[in-house]
Amino acid sequence: MGATQEDFNQAKDQLKTLKNDPGNQAKLQIYALFKQATQGPCNAPKPGMLDFVNKAKWDAWKSLGSLSLEDARQQYVDLVASLVSAEAPPEAAAASSGSKPAFETLELISENNITTIRLNRPDKKNAITVAMYNEIIQALEQAAKDDSVITVLTGNGDYYCSGNDLNNFTNIPAQGLEQMAKDSGELLKDFVNAFIDYPKPLISLVNGPAVGISVTVLGLFDVVYATDRATFHTPFSQLGQSPEGCSSYIFPKIMGTAKANEMLLFNKKLTAHEACDLGLVTEVFPDGTFQKEVWTRLKTYAQLPKNSLAFSKQLVRGMDKEKLHEVNNQECERLVERWLSDECMNAIMSFFQKKSKL
Repeated sequence: MGATQEDFNQAKDQLKTLKNDPGNQAKLQIYALFKQATQGPCNAPKPGMLDFVNKAKWDAWKSLGSLSLEDARQQYVDLVASLVSAEAPPEAAAASSGSKPAFETLELISENNITTIRLNRPDKKNAITVAMYNEIIQALEQAAKDDSVITVLTGNGDYYCSGNDLNNFTNIPAQGLEQMAKDSGELLKDFVNAFIDYPKPLISLVNGPAVGISVTVLGLFDVVYATDRATFHTPFSQLGQSPEGCSSYIFPKIMGTAKANEMLLFNKKLTAHEACDLGLVTEVFPDGTFQKEVWTRLKTYAQLPKNSLAFSKQLVRGMDKEKLHEVNNQECERLVERWLSDECMNAIMSFFQKKSKL
């Protein structure tokens, strides 16, 4: 049975309780589904090309095609529910996951045999700060020990993750650049090791664009589901750096050396479907139904025998684990060298200068 009119009205009221801006993409979806659920397929005249706001709204509504009023109402209710759930206060997250402490940059929720880690800096496109690196490591350690069957990593807002927060490179401590590079290298190594050693099925829900480290560690996940508006970008040479997250080993292995080189050496940005064709992504879903479809699957997966899944993962991943740790060490050593080089620092400063002019 689909969503009732009462469910729809409640969803409209719940939408007003959101404290944070859900992002332009989500707002366009909400607008389009509301219009489709109340008026049916788009019959409004197309706005002029220079009327950017109304043109974007019209395109979003028009993209729903002949979606029925009932289905639009259900998708509207599901979307609002996911936004409200994502914005649950830290106390609620802690209560639903036992006595786990709240995080400043993440949301950690355990329910229905699923532990979900949500990157929660939507206003910064979920860019990863030093604090966030440490909190993700801590969250993975906690999730590994809890009673959940599977673990999910995703992002709040329009972005999955915009990669490393480049402000990390501008906060040089009193001990100097060399100490900062060394500490950053150790933190990155620990961060990637947390994914390599993770014992349970680990699933990524790429809810929007992904950049840098958030892309490279995807090869360490067991399943990667993506919305069709996601993109995958690893601009390492553009920033004077080199690959990390074991991507220098895993990417050529899953997509072939030539295709991996386009990404890791020459900064090629992949669409979700391209990433799926190359084996980096498991499956791509329409953005409008992404949350509903993937969570339906995840709830089914979470009913499978916990130990059977863990032992199966060990067999699939075990033979590569030692190699992955070796690759991680080598990548981090190289990155420390790069961070201390003039070429890298000049590239990062050039990036900031270009960004400030936009």
